[in-house]
Amino acid sequence: MASRLKPADPAEVAAAQARIAAGTPDRADLRLLTKHYLAVLEERAPGRSVEVRVPPYAAVQVIEGVRHTRGTPPAVIETDAVTWLALATGEVGWTEAVDSGRVRASGERTDLAPYLPLG
Repeated sequence: MASRLKPADPAEVAAAQARIAAGTPDRADLRLLTKHYLAVLEERAPGRSVEVRVPPYAAVQVIEGVRHTRGTPPAVIETDAVTWLALATGEVGWTEAVDSGRVRASGERTDLAPYLPLG
């Protein structure tokens, strides 16, 4: 089961975003921002019916509904860190990301459009 994450310090988020915008990000920046925006999603969409995975950095369970406790969740969203950050910041829309195959979503309640962008 995914654990609860905590949003990152705003100064750390701003610094990581600046390095990414300048074209000089590293894995630590991707990890920090991925976990930060997943934590924000947890706060805005509490629940345990959908698992959002951004390997290799983190996974969270969100959105009200049937609680998942063991095995593969009935609703899963998976994407890479770059796509997750683009979704979280509004650089790409949910429908565009799903239609292009950058996001894989299966099961009920896997439309994150009402919660995006996150920051």
